[in-house]
Amino acid sequence: MTGLHMALHSSPKYSGALNNTAPGGKPPCHPALPYLSAYPAPLREQARQWLQQDKLEPWLLDKHPQPHDLRTDKALYGYVAELRSRYMRNAAQLQKVLYDSKLHVVHNALGLHTRKAQVHGSRINTRHEIRIAALFKQTPEAFLRMIVVHELAHLREPEHDKAFYQLCTHMLPDYHQLEFELRLYLSWSEHAGRSLWQPDQAATAGSGTTTAEQS
Repeated sequence: MTGLHMALHSSPKYSGALNNTAPGGKPPCHPALPYLSAYPAPLREQARQWLQQDKLEPWLLDKHPQPHDLRTDKALYGYVAELRSRYMRNAAQLQKVLYDSKLHVVHNALGLHTRKAQVHGSRINTRHEIRIAALFKQTPEAFLRMIVVHELAHLREPEHDKAFYQLCTHMLPDYHQLEFELRLYLSWSEHAGRSLWQPDQAATAGSGTTTAEQS
């Protein structure tokens, strides 16, 4: 099976409403693919054809057979802290890392990094938090890593500019391809109405994929 491949110099940001239902409540004949809206038209059309022909599910499972097993906020914090220590040792400390069930993947992209200024006497301290949408508890480690790398890069680079994406690809060389594959999965999941990976898959996959050494 020919693969879908996309390597961009800068990743597109999602724009548009997550609404794949036509008037009258019936799904449209052609999936809207809002998560891929910023990609070239020929690539979107290929993705749409694969979705309609039921090719995306086996392709994604072949590339990413198992979900990660980082189910708790504590495990997620340790995972993020390891990546930060490896690639961004001098970056700001993280006060909180957690899965957020209220985080909307459209309005807040795939994750959220926040800065909170707190006044202590004559000093102003900044608290940094990373929140990951809870639906990413049931995705492969490669997808989680891509999101974490994105949010870690914001500790140093607040804008989605050239310097930001250079930092992302320093931490994760195939960052752009993984973001594309993640957006393909989100498009498939919305179309199918379910998750592709189940939590018990990680439990039966031996040692799992909890280390920060893959992808």
